[in-house]
Amino acid sequence: MTPKAKKDFLLAGIGGQGIILTSDLLAEVGLAAGYDVKKSEVHGMAQRGGSVETHVRWTEKVHSPLVEPGRVDYLVGFEMLEAARWAHFLGPGSKALVNRYRVYPPAVNLGEARYPEPEEVEDLLKTRGAEVRWAEASEVAIGLGNPALAGTVLLGLLSLQLGVPEEVWLEVIARRVPERFVELNQQAFLVGRGMSAPRIGA
Repeated sequence: MTPKAKKDFLLAGIGGQGIILTSDLLAEVGLAAGYDVKKSEVHGMAQRGGSVETHVRWTEKVHSPLVEPGRVDYLVGFEMLEAARWAHFLGPGSKALVNRYRVYPPAVNLGEARYPEPEEVEDLLKTRGAEVRWAEASEVAIGLGNPALAGTVLLGLLSLQLGVPEEVWLEVIARRVPERFVELNQQAFLVGRGMSAPRIGA
């Protein structure tokens, strides 16, 4: 049997964006696909819109739940500035999937700092050797009726990179999401999966 190649993920954003649920789904899909999986999450002040980061690792045997800086395979940025904050985890061959969505931190709102332009964020991510793919996930999620669906939209887009059958993702969503939200999350996932130009770096 061919060993399963490692896939290390870092999901970063702010509280309320559905990052924990998205990482739970990603971890469970890895298990369903036969990987050993570990997950770790850090969410300080998440209830007040603070930073949230989760590490998810898929491989034959995971010895630590944390990805080392410079070694992440996929950075999923739920918010542009948060994606930039974790750029040091990228390395040559990494892929960055970034939601084109801004949340201004207090320093920006007070006029003490400037929020970077998308081009600056992209340049920073590329300096680490990463391919960058932008996604209008929040815009799509709002169109579906709930901004928190942005994570599931991003998951759909990410799934195109991972070679796990679509039905596995949909089954995991049906099992892990509260029943009344299953159909909506499956719809968001399929919209993400159907986004044009699915190749990261396109």
